[in-house]
Amino acid sequence: MVDPIPVRSVRPGAPFPLGAKWQGSGTNFAVFSQHATAIDICLFEDSDGTPSSTIALPERTNFIWHGWIEGVGPGARYGIRVHGNYAPEQGHRFNASKLLVDPYAHAIQGEIDWGPQMYGYDLEDPDDDLAISDLANDASVPKSVVIDRSFDWEGDRAPAIPWGETVIYETHVKGLTQLHPGVTEEERGSFLGVAHPAVVAHLKRIGVTSIELLPIHTYAHDHFLLQQGLRNYWGYSSIGFFSPHAGYASTGVGQEVVEFKRMVKALHAEGIEVILDVVYNHTCEGNHLGPTISCRGIDNVNYYHLLPDKPEYYLDFTGTGNSIKAAHPQVLTLILDSLRYWVEEMHVDGFRFDLATTIGREHYEFDAWGGLFDAIHQDPVISRVKLIAEPWDIGEGGYQVGAFPVLWS
Repeated sequence: MVDPIPVRSVRPGAPFPLGAKWQGSGTNFAVFSQHATAIDICLFEDSDGTPSSTIALPERTNFIWHGWIEGVGPGARYGIRVHGNYAPEQGHRFNASKLLVDPYAHAIQGEIDWGPQMYGYDLEDPDDDLAISDLANDASVPKSVVIDRSFDWEGDRAPAIPWGETVIYETHVKGLTQLHPGVTEEERGSFLGVAHPAVVAHLKRIGVTSIELLPIHTYAHDHFLLQQGLRNYWGYSSIGFFSPHAGYASTGVGQEVVEFKRMVKALHAEGIEVILDVVYNHTCEGNHLGPTISCRGIDNVNYYHLLPDKPEYYLDFTGTGNSIKAAHPQVLTLILDSLRYWVEEMHVDGFRFDLATTIGREHYEFDAWGGLFDAIHQDPVISRVKLIAEPWDIGEGGYQVGAFPVLWS
C-alpha cells in the first residue's frame, strides 16, 4: 500500500526574498515572471523523478509569484513549472511540460540527462523551434534545493588587501588540487582541497595575496560536449548564479555550500582573499535551438536580449547563443542579489566578470553609465569589494579596455 501524499498548508507568503527561504515550519517561494499565467512548485521527495506534490503559488505581487508551503525545509528538492503562451515568434517560450531550475536556487542537485525532453520545441518538426514539445523532463533536469543558510564563521574577517599590494593567482578548483601530491585523496578536486595547508603554503611562498577561482557557480555539461565523449571542465556554462557547483564538494552532493564557506574561512585565516570568476553575460540555454532549463521557460523576453524585429532569435554578444539582458530591472536585481549573496553570506572578496561588456549593454551599445554600473557604484556591499572586468565581448563596439567606471579594474 502506498502512503498517501500529505496535504500541505499553503499561505500567500511574501514576494521577497526571491527564491526559496526556509522559515522554520515551512518555506517561502517567490519567482519573477511578468508574462506567466501561473507558476507551480513541484516537490520531489522520492528518487524516481516524479513530483510528490505540485503546489500552485497562490499570489502575484508586481509580477512576482509567491507562496509559503508548510513542512518544506532544508534538503527539500524542488522545481518550477511555469504556465504561459508558447509563441517563439513573439519571444515567449513557456512550456508547462518542462520542469525548470529556480534562478535563485542556493543549491542545485543532479546533472542534466540530455535528450529531446530537454528542449521546449519538437526536435523532429521541420519548423525548427516553432512546434511545442510535450515531452516531460521531470526526471532529466537538475533539482533546486532548499538550504539552511546558517554557518559559524568564528569571527572571520576579510583580509582587505589594498589594490597596490594585491597579487592575484588565477586557478581552477580541480586543476589546482586534483593531482597535488600534498592534498589528501578525498579532498582533491574540491573546495576543501583549495584550502589544504599544502596549497596554502605554496601560495604564501610565492607571495600570493588573492586567489581567483575560475567559475564555481553550478554549470552544465553541454549536450554537444557529451555527444563527443567530453565534459565541461572550465565551467563557463552557468545554470545558477547562487549555487556552488556540487561537483566540487569532497563529502558529496549537499555539502557544497558548507564546504565553500569552510574554504573561504580557512583562506581568510591565512590572509588570502577569494575572488570569483563570474559569468553573468549568458547562460547554458544557448540560442533559439537550445534547451529549456531555467530563464528561457520562466520569462524569455525579459531575461535575454532578443532581435527587436524578430524576437524568435537572440542577440548574441557572447558567442554562446544568448546574452543576458542586464538592463532589465528584474534581471539587474538578479545579478545584484547574487553578488551581494556571495559577499555577505559566502564572504568572498571580489569578482572577475567574464565578458563584462555584455552586462554593460543597455539595449545594444555598451554604456559605462548604465543601470547596472550605477547600481553597483551606490551599493554599500558590492562597491566595497574588488571588481575586475574582462572588458570586451564579440559584439559591435565590444572592446572597452579602459572604458569601465571608476571602481573597476
